[in-house]
Amino acid sequence: MGDTVVVTGAAGRIGTYLRRVDGGLPARGWELVLVDTVDPGEPHTAIDIGDDGALDALTDAMTGAAAVVHLAGIAHEDTWDALRRTNIDGTYRVLEAARRAGVRRVVLASSCHAVGFYPTGTVAPTDRPVRPDTFYGVSKAAVEALGSLYADRHGLEVVSLRIGSCVDRPLSAFDLGIWLSPGDAVRLIDAALRGPVDGPTVVFGTSANTRAWWDLTGARALGYAPQDDAERFAGDVTEYTGPSLLGAEWAS
Repeated sequence: MGDTVVVTGAAGRIGTYLRRVDGGLPARGWELVLVDTVDPGEPHTAIDIGDDGALDALTDAMTGAAAVVHLAGIAHEDTWDALRRTNIDGTYRVLEAARRAGVRRVVLASSCHAVGFYPTGTVAPTDRPVRPDTFYGVSKAAVEALGSLYADRHGLEVVSLRIGSCVDRPLSAFDLGIWLSPGDAVRLIDAALRGPVDGPTVVFGTSANTRAWWDLTGARALGYAPQDDAERFAGDVTEYTGPSLLGAEWAS
């Protein structure tokens, strides 16, 4: 078995993809340690990353691991207090635990909503300031900032993934530009775990969509080679009538 990866939020949608789609990360040589408050149906450690006492438990779970994939968090708009507790304070604890445990690399789940007020219609780069569309988007911008701090100050290799709509299939015409297929999610995160990193790294994460608005140059530099295209579902999606912004209805 290969190097150990701790996966927080292992029972969630993307965490499940990483365990099961095409053999998931284990088929690519990674041994997984699962962390979640929800039972993923496999052996796991139950840790609430938002809890003040979670740091020691996270450090114990990460001891001996080569990397962490941090997916745990609130994945929708919520109150500021809830988002701060889980997404911001929780990410601090994950990064601090990784530092204490001697973990080499941390992959953070960011979101398109960190840049949700940028317009669609042009390819969005990763080297422009964040423009969050919600408190949730602000929390993901904070996730990226924490990753940058731990990379620069403590030498962790941190990759923040601005993940698009990672679902089984796109639902609306808007999703045709931002879909990340389950298989490509596995390929993206595997690349983020292996690829060359020089300083804090932020990349967009979508499939090779014909209507893509996001620049995948950074992800491809990690070795990501997407294989899916949302266009094959173009005849089955619903019409989109929301704002022409990356955050879609969230930015309205």
